[in-house]
Amino acid sequence: MRRWQYARVPNDEQPERHDLDEVLERRALTQDAARPEAVERRHGSGARTARENIEDLVDPGSFVEYGRFAIAAQRARRDLDDLIARTPADGLVAGTASVNGGPCAVLSYDYTVLAGTQGVFGHLKKDRLFELIERMRLPTVFYAEGGGGRPGDTDHPVVSALDVRAFALWASLSGLVPRIAVVAGRCFAGNAVIAGCADLIVATENVSIGMGGPAMIEGGGLGKVDPDDVGPADVQTRNGVIDLLVPDEATATAATKKLLGYFQGPTPSAVETDQSRLRDMVPERQRRAYNVKPIIETLADEGSATFLREKFAPEMATALARIDGRAVGFVANDTRYMAGAITSDAADKAARFMQLCDAFGIPLVSLVDTPGMMVGPQAEATGLVRHTSRLLVAGASLRVPFIAVVLRRGYGLGGQAMMAGSTHEPLLTVAWPSAHMGPMGLEGAVKLALRKELEALPDDAAREQRVRELTAAAEQNAKALNAATLFEIDDVIDPAETRGLIASTLRAAAQPAEPTRGHRFVDTW
Repeated sequence: MRRWQYARVPNDEQPERHDLDEVLERRALTQDAARPEAVERRHGSGARTARENIEDLVDPGSFVEYGRFAIAAQRARRDLDDLIARTPADGLVAGTASVNGGPCAVLSYDYTVLAGTQGVFGHLKKDRLFELIERMRLPTVFYAEGGGGRPGDTDHPVVSALDVRAFALWASLSGLVPRIAVVAGRCFAGNAVIAGCADLIVATENVSIGMGGPAMIEGGGLGKVDPDDVGPADVQTRNGVIDLLVPDEATATAATKKLLGYFQGPTPSAVETDQSRLRDMVPERQRRAYNVKPIIETLADEGSATFLREKFAPEMATALARIDGRAVGFVANDTRYMAGAITSDAADKAARFMQLCDAFGIPLVSLVDTPGMMVGPQAEATGLVRHTSRLLVAGASLRVPFIAVVLRRGYGLGGQAMMAGSTHEPLLTVAWPSAHMGPMGLEGAVKLALRKELEALPDDAAREQRVRELTAAAEQNAKALNAATLFEIDDVIDPAETRGLIASTLRAAAQPAEPTRGHRFVDTW
C-alpha cells in the first residue's frame, strides 16, 4: 500500500502512535486527493466528485461520515490494497450534516468508484442511514448518479438479492421526512429507483434516467441504446419525472439548498415587491390568455419562488415560495395552455403537489382561473374521470391551511376542485374584480339552456348574435360581486391586498391537527 501524507506530525508532546497513524493514513486514502487520476477524469467530463458536491451543500465542518472505510465486496478476486485505493466508501459517501443551519442527512453515490454502482456494503450503509433518518427525522439529500446494481461483488453469497432492504426502507420514509434526489449524468436501475422514490428530483441538463441501462435494455431484446438516449432530460421533464432542471451540478446543489429551505421553517428576512402591479396582470377580456407565473412571483417574497415540473402539464403551475418568510405552496391554472382547463395530467400534478405540502406542513394557496374540467372523447381516453377526481380527493384530505383566490374564471367542477371541493372549504376564499363564477362555462350554459329558442331563429348569424347577447347578460350575473352578495365567497378584494390577506390568514390559522392515523406517504407521481 502506498503511504499518503496525513495531518498528524509527531513531536515531543505527541509521541508516535502507530494505531492512530494507521487510521489517519487509511482516512487519507478515502479522500479525493488520494486519487488524482480518477478526479481528473471526472473533472474532464465536466462533472464534480461526490465529496465536492457534499462539501458545497453542507454547512462548513458539519459533515459526520458513516462507513468511510468500507470497500467493495471483491476481496476474493482483487488485492486488498487495490480495493482500499480504488473503492473507497464502497462508492457511497454518506452521513449527517447541517444545511442552511438545519439538520440533514446526505448521501451520494461516487461515480469514480465502479460507475456509482450499488455494492453490498453500500446497501448496508443505506440501511443504516435510512433507519437513522427515521429515528432522527432528518430531511435528506441523495445524489443518485450511478449504474444500478453491481454484479461484481463476489464476497457475499447471493442468488436473487431481492432480500436487500434499502429500497423498502427508503420508500417507507415517504411523507415522514422530505427527500430530495439530485441527478447528474447517468442514473439507471436501482439508482433511478432511489431518485424516483424521492419527493423532489433536481436534475442537470446532461441527465439520462432509466429503470434499466443499455445492458439491461439489450439483454431484454430491445436493441442497442446509447446511455444518453435512455431517458434524456427533454423526455423526463415533459413527462413529469424531473421536478427541476438546471444546467450543472453546482446549480443543482444551490437549488437543492433552496428547496430544502422550504421544509426547514420560516426565515427572518422577507422583501415584498410592489403589490399594485397585480391590478393589471389579469386581462379584462375573458378569452385573453396570460402568464400566471409573474402573479405568483409578485405575491411571494422577492426571489423566493421555485416552479416545479414546468414542462409537464403546463396548464397547471405548481411552485414553492415564501410569504413573509413562511413557506407556502402555490397551485394555479395557466390559461396559456388548454385555456387553463384541468386535464388528467394537470390534476395529477396538482394533487401530488398538495400531498407533498400537506405531508410537511406547508400551507397552500390556489389561484383559480379555469373553465372547468377538460371534456371530450380524447380527454376521456386519458382516464379523465379518475385523474381529475384525484384532485378533489387530495383537496378534501388536506390538513394544512388552504386559501383560494379566484383571479378570473371559476367554473364548474374544475373550479370546485381548485378550491378543495367548495368555495367554503378553504380558510379564505376571495376573488379579484375580474372574476366570474358559475356552475359551467357561460356560453355553453346559454346554448344548453336555450337550445329550443336558438333553434327557432332563422339562421346561424342570428343564433350567434343571440348567444353573444345572452352570454353577456350571464356574465353580468356571474360576477364575483354578485356571488359575494349571496355569500358564496368570503370577499371581493383589490388584487394589491392579496398578499396581506394571505399572510394574515396564515397567522390566524391554528397549527394543523395531528393525524389520527399513521403518516401519509407522498405519491411518487
